[in-house]
Amino acid sequence: MTVTRFAPSPTGYLHIGGLRTALFSYLWAKNRGGKFVLRIEDTDKARNSEEATQAILKAFEWLGLEADGEITYQSQRDEIYAKYIKQLLDEGKAYKCYMSKEELTELRETQMANKQRTMYDGRYRDFSGTPPEGVAPVIRIKAPLTGEILVQDGVKGTISFQAEDILDDFVIARGDGAPTYNFVVAIDDYLMGINEVIRGDDHLSNTPKQIVVYEALGFKIPAFYHVPMIHNSSGKKLSKRDGATDVMDYKEMGYTPAALLNFLVRLGWSHGDQEIFSMQEMIELFNPKDINKSASIYNTEKLDWLNSHYIKNTPNAELAELLTAYDIVLTSHDKKEILLDALKERAKTLKELATLVEEIVTTPSSFDEKAIKKAFKGDAFDVLEAYSTKLSNADELHLPSDYHSLMEEVVSEMEIGFGKIGMPLRVALLGKMGGPNIDVIMAVIGKEETLLRIKNSIRANSLA
Repeated sequence: MTVTRFAPSPTGYLHIGGLRTALFSYLWAKNRGGKFVLRIEDTDKARNSEEATQAILKAFEWLGLEADGEITYQSQRDEIYAKYIKQLLDEGKAYKCYMSKEELTELRETQMANKQRTMYDGRYRDFSGTPPEGVAPVIRIKAPLTGEILVQDGVKGTISFQAEDILDDFVIARGDGAPTYNFVVAIDDYLMGINEVIRGDDHLSNTPKQIVVYEALGFKIPAFYHVPMIHNSSGKKLSKRDGATDVMDYKEMGYTPAALLNFLVRLGWSHGDQEIFSMQEMIELFNPKDINKSASIYNTEKLDWLNSHYIKNTPNAELAELLTAYDIVLTSHDKKEILLDALKERAKTLKELATLVEEIVTTPSSFDEKAIKKAFKGDAFDVLEAYSTKLSNADELHLPSDYHSLMEEVVSEMEIGFGKIGMPLRVALLGKMGGPNIDVIMAVIGKEETLLRIKNSIRANSLA
């Protein structure tokens, strides 16, 4: 059974690149009928944040990426790590290093002066003398000094690392007993049954060290897939300037979970020319072996296009629920179907949609000066008065067509073009140009509100 994982460190927000890794891991586990587990790597007590942990969990909840089983916290597993450190010490596969910080600094300075690679020189690897006093030893693993370490990568192919170039006897536990990253990752992946690891290729340099730990403990090595980074349009590392990188920022900006996940799955993976994927399609079609070997390019326009697609195809009842996050309450509005049908074609984000709804359901408190000069001239007020009279005397006004019929009557009776009523009426209703069809606006706000807005506009602008 395939078991994958996502293992963020709670030292900051969940990055968009991290979410893509989580999504790939989730899809592959579900594709194989396996398990996707979540592990919080919170061993760095100085940098960890409970707020960051909660932000990660909230992001997963918002996106609907549900982990299988309990969430694992590394901070609760110190006894497990201590057991394996002791095992390696007892078997002679690790040792205590008493090198002081001053000695290590001196060694590095000498190596740099000689234009050598800075690395630990193994002076305590086979030490059998009396330990120096006053030094809390770190624990180092005995890494191979020569030869090569092969990483069989499902994305990049076979990668060879020369032991003497990348390894020294790296630290697996600090002087205070705290285990280090590469050690605990290997331990946890094995004990949690993780047999396929999908992660960013910025972790590739860690993989040989983790393989050393696997082999020292006799653990089976998982399959690895190292995913190339997400770059901006200039081919550089994605930054905050290129678009939001905190996952929850996307919620604030009005992107839907479906659009964001669809966007991310296409950053580095494809299935023919298909652009739109349901979650079920992603699960059925995704295979990490199909991930591109080169970096993917972040494209905000593509995200906006996808989000617009999902907004257009979201049922209005669901849209009304989503809009409550922006203080728009339409769930019990009797004309929400008419309103949302008219507006969701015009919005790229839920935030934009909320603004469009707000502009219609809220009585305008001011009027755009350019719109006034263009709309309120000639006999505009007479036209509005005539329409108000028609509206006041009308009954059974429900649909946009009911209001449109009254407009046509005024146009016919006053022998004017439709623009003569449309333009001033639009400004009277919204305080500006733009927006959906006027008859839709009136059907949504109703007869009495329409009359009020016309009256307000005439009073406010006839005195101007």
